Amino acid sequence: MEACPTPLRPHPPADPVKLHVSAQTQAARRASCRRGAHRPRRLPEAERPAPRRPLMLTFQQIILTLQSYWDRQGCALLQPIDMEVGAGTSHVHTFLRAIGPEPWRAAYVQPSRRPKDGRYGENPNRLQHYYQYQVVLKPAPENILDLYLGSLAALGFDLKQNDVRFVEDDWENPTLGAWGLGWEVWLNGMEVTQFTYFQQVGGLDCKPVLGEITYGLERLAMYLQKVENVYDLIWTEWEEQGPNGPEIRRLTYGDVYHQNEVEQSTYNFEQANVELLFTFFNSYEAEAKRMIEAQLALPAYELVLKAGHTFNLLDARGAISVTERAAYIGRIRALSRLVAQAYYDSREKLGFPMIGNPVPGVPGLTTDAQEAAQPAWAPPLKAERKIDQD
Repeated sequence: MEACPTPLRPHPPADPVKLHVSAQTQAARRASCRRGAHRPRRLPEAERPAPRRPLMLTFQQIILTLQSYWDRQGCALLQPIDMEVGAGTSHVHTFLRAIGPEPWRAAYVQPSRRPKDGRYGENPNRLQHYYQYQVVLKPAPENILDLYLGSLAALGFDLKQNDVRFVEDDWENPTLGAWGLGWEVWLNGMEVTQFTYFQQVGGLDCKPVLGEITYGLERLAMYLQKVENVYDLIWTEWEEQGPNGPEIRRLTYGDVYHQNEVEQSTYNFEQANVELLFTFFNSYEAEAKRMIEAQLALPAYELVLKAGHTFNLLDARGAISVTERAAYIGRIRALSRLVAQAYYDSREKLGFPMIGNPVPGVPGLTTDAQEAAQPAWAPPLKAERKIDQD
């Protein structure tokens, strides 16, 4: 008996609304197939859907492209931490996973908040809430630079036609007790990525060294879409059937976030209750210490993050003097170091269970052979570092 051919299904459809097919019609088609009478036919030119216009790389397509690329490099695709943080580095799966000898490869989008950077939605490229795409590779592979350049190629950059420069720019986060050797990556004169080899986290040496790649998604998208104002970025676009045929619909970054920038800036600079925030900070600090004493490093770290964001709100409100600011940073840093040591101790008690796992991309090499490995590509130490206050 002849197999029933696959019915013709034009792609993409001219009308996204699916036509309802009755049960009687479906039964008739099945009977026709059994008799061998049904044959696919080529649609006449007048009935074929108009070709869809190629879409530019939208904001969400940039994220999807990076997700797909780093998935192929053996990264676990994780979700953002569900707390207010100033950068992807503060995610538990970067800060704590950088500690100790166990291997780690992960990638994720991280919404980030820096209250002092709010501009009431009036600045074209400065935001108090923005997005980073974070990639962490431990131990840092020797080909990490090639992997990064491969991600740019995946986004459609012709590396022969674009000027990609690595500008030495070491990094430090005082509140996390972390620092590393790093570079800003400039694409045709615009910074789009921060590239860092972690040397210390929570005051502990990173052995093996963790390599971090942090993409500034808004800046990258502004370059790709050739726009001057972040609120003009195309978040996504799609095709709908309009009265005169297919129409392209768009959702912009401003549609999604402009009102949020206006209202959150008002809160950060004008409405945040200073007295209440001081109470919150002291409570988070005390509870973090209690969790450290209970040897619960992960809950303690979340409380440190809460204290850090509360400090940033107080700083935005102008409630902390220069002298007090240094003291508050010192208090948070002290907690971060205690958490880092508690986490290391907890993994050590478990026997560092991930040691011995194969290192992705390095056949036959395991992390116990890489414990003290240093990156093959690294600059000399510098006296000055980029200070990241988050």
